[in-house]
Amino acid sequence: MPNIKSAKKRVLIAEANHMRNKSLNTALKTAIKKADAAITDNAADKAEVVKVAVKKIDQAVSKGILHKNNAARKKSQLIVRLNKAN
Repeated sequence: MPNIKSAKKRVLIAEANHMRNKSLNTALKTAIKKADAAITDNAADKAEVVKVAVKKIDQAVSKGILHKNNAARKKSQLIVRLNKAN
């Protein structure tokens, strides 16, 4: 446990950031899994689900959870799978 006041504050801030990043990362993974499932099952609303997943990916980039190139690759893979399914 830190003794210096600023170090104590950094511990609290780091924990808050960790919880926020974890929450966003979990939501992102869930959205991508739902999109994959919709494409695999050939659901009627698969385009909508993919659109939501792409939005989550873009939000993750803006929050610093994903690198922009990683996000571009994920989006590209989703769109390719969606186009193959159509």
